[in-house]
Amino acid sequence: MSEVSTKPGEARSPGLTVQEILAKDSKPVPKYLRTQSYEFLGDEDLSFERYTNKNFHEMEIEKMWGRTWQWACREEHIPETGDYYVYDVGPYSALIVRSSSGEIKAYRNACMHRGTKLKPGSSNGWTEAIRCPYHGWQWNLDGELESFLSEWDFPHVSPEDYGLIPVRAELWGGFIFVNFDIDAISLEEYLDPLPSHISSEVFEVRYVAMHIEKELNCNWKIASEAFLEAYHVPETHPELMQTNGDVNTQYDFYGDHVNRLVNPAGTPSPVLGKSMTEQEILDLFLVGDRDDVDEQLKVEAGGTARATMSQHVRDSVLAAGGPDLSDVCDSEIVDTIAYFVFPNQQFFSGVSFPIVYRFRPLGLDHTRSVFDFVILKTRPSKGEEVQTAQPYPLKADESYTTVPGLDATVGYVFDQDTGNMQAAHEGALASGRTGVTLANYQEIRIRHMHRTLDKYLEE
Repeated sequence: MSEVSTKPGEARSPGLTVQEILAKDSKPVPKYLRTQSYEFLGDEDLSFERYTNKNFHEMEIEKMWGRTWQWACREEHIPETGDYYVYDVGPYSALIVRSSSGEIKAYRNACMHRGTKLKPGSSNGWTEAIRCPYHGWQWNLDGELESFLSEWDFPHVSPEDYGLIPVRAELWGGFIFVNFDIDAISLEEYLDPLPSHISSEVFEVRYVAMHIEKELNCNWKIASEAFLEAYHVPETHPELMQTNGDVNTQYDFYGDHVNRLVNPAGTPSPVLGKSMTEQEILDLFLVGDRDDVDEQLKVEAGGTARATMSQHVRDSVLAAGGPDLSDVCDSEIVDTIAYFVFPNQQFFSGVSFPIVYRFRPLGLDHTRSVFDFVILKTRPSKGEEVQTAQPYPLKADESYTTVPGLDATVGYVFDQDTGNMQAAHEGALASGRTGVTLANYQEIRIRHMHRTLDKYLEE
């Protein structure tokens, strides 16, 4: 092991930096990608009890889950009056509806009579009115109490006092976000600086092409943290090292609620240990679904795999009726540019593999979680209508490679990721140590997330 000569937090991979790679982009790179936002946040261990202790989990439910903004669904999930969607996290449940005026409204998914859930958890559909399935109390889509059986026996119930309890609902990028805290800061303030980095339109022009909902045998934070760093790539995904930077990924964080990684594609890992030609890199390049590449691409003299693949994607999107990407830089097309929004969501803005992640406790169990993996494809500007995909469920022991329509190579990579999670949870219980040791730079997003979590728990 080499002697450490830098101050804590200053050490970086000896390979090419992201900024050096971006400097060679074939198109102008926007300012938000040419900046960095990192500072050392300490190097103390994080207690294993943050993952394994039920009391800690209950503190999260009491002080955090009901006070944070989380995307619940997409606008296309409720396009027409009466369409509804239910979002559940822990004990909380939001009923999101398209009202008669076309507005998006959300309510606590509970009857004002005896608390019965008005719609089943994680369901969606259409309804003319919101009616309790237990005793028939009924509200209109604006949450106003319309009728209830035996009104003569409830002289103490005034309809204006028994409207459904509202849940904050706001829009960004075609996503409907909810917050159970009616006094919470605005979504725009919460997401800052994400809206100034990535235009809302980038996500608005997309639709849910695939949604996989996988159960996991681990705490939700263990699942989420697996995607907050690329440090695991050389060991977990060794086949990706030939075309994917890993230990030279750039990490940034902003305020309390947002952090980012920029993981370069089309460049070998700094720890690969061998040189590769640009054509060899291109031949192995995995961008979303490799089946989309229907011809043998060639790197022209003096060109790069990154630029060649980026231009192929530009041409393919335009030919399929999508937007003109001629001014979009290579990085925004092929790199993994992932924004984490506290507490449980990641938005990937890249064109070639536009995905979204979300992690939640499975019911009230702190040892189990749900991983929502969503692929958002660009909506064609002309041609046939597209269908919004319904969630495809996977049990913890089921493989992503069994999901219809998902590229088998992509499925294999996600099996590798989720395969680590149960072992990480069980190891936290079995360890003779008290906590997790984190890298100062490569795992800064994990530390940043826990710092914000502590702010909620301490309030």
